[in-house]
Amino acid sequence: MKAIEITSFGAPDVLRVVDRPDPVAGEGELLIRVAASGVNRPDVLQRTGNYPVPPGASDLPGLEVAGEIVAGDAKALADAGLAIGDRVCALVAGGGYAELCVAPVAQCLPVPKGWSDIDAASLPETFFTVWSNVFERGRLQKGETLLIQGGSSGIGVTAIQLGKAMGATVIVTAGSDDKCEACLKLGADHAINYKSSDFVAEIKRITDGRGVDVILDMVAGAYVAREIDCLAEDGRLVIIAVQGGIKAEINAGLVLRRRLTVTGSTLRPRSIAFKGAIAQALRDKVWPLLESGAIKPVVHSTFAAIGDPSGGAQAHVLMESNQHIGKIVLSW
Repeated sequence: MKAIEITSFGAPDVLRVVDRPDPVAGEGELLIRVAASGVNRPDVLQRTGNYPVPPGASDLPGLEVAGEIVAGDAKALADAGLAIGDRVCALVAGGGYAELCVAPVAQCLPVPKGWSDIDAASLPETFFTVWSNVFERGRLQKGETLLIQGGSSGIGVTAIQLGKAMGATVIVTAGSDDKCEACLKLGADHAINYKSSDFVAEIKRITDGRGVDVILDMVAGAYVAREIDCLAEDGRLVIIAVQGGIKAEINAGLVLRRRLTVTGSTLRPRSIAFKGAIAQALRDKVWPLLESGAIKPVVHSTFAAIGDPSGGAQAHVLMESNQHIGKIVLSW
């Protein structure tokens, strides 16, 4: 099979198209002929040597794919209601940048009716992440207020739509007026350009001083102290990335007085059982929203995976530019 390999740690041009042996599905697994692969920030971190591959995972980048089942554990497939020839999308721990990819059956979901493989490849990483962190760890409830840092990212556009679908008020930050406008069109109630406004002051203004109930944070660093100042009583701050740094100094007194929760998680190293439980929750509660059109795909750009020059390198250049709104996808 053709695959995109990280030949050494470095700039996007270290990604090269190579020939690799076809992978083989084992117990509890299936093999997907990949039509499209999602591109995510962790892929960039892996390429630069800042995101080690979990034990046992493929060294190839790529955490989400969509395509056709071509082989697999017959019993596991039957138990999941899947069959050879079905179109699925899957969350994987690696190996997504390839023509063939092995995935745990538990981490696969049917391609939503009416969705293309390109659209479906934009789903797993962001939907698993948002559901796990905003709704399970952050416990966002109908009628509460959610702040999303980086509303125009792949995670952000998913969180906006899911938050609104579940009855929350959604506030986002983004780095330009155009990105703010795009977030509002997706359903956000308020959008703050963090480059021209103080988001803490804006949150207090928008909420009449109450603050927000849940914050989804991909920045960390110095943002943490400012976010704690934005939280309402019993508020929850959920950190899922540390683009702003790993260290923060906070006012612990505010945490005590307001009964705040500061938490976080990474999804990639979690167990198949954990991810499978998220998949089941998504199938039950979110997939009907996708198939009804209540939540729509937001794909900014698609690159040919084995184009010349490599579409993988072009996709990573775009990802690092932060100019995209929504998802970046490779097509095979």
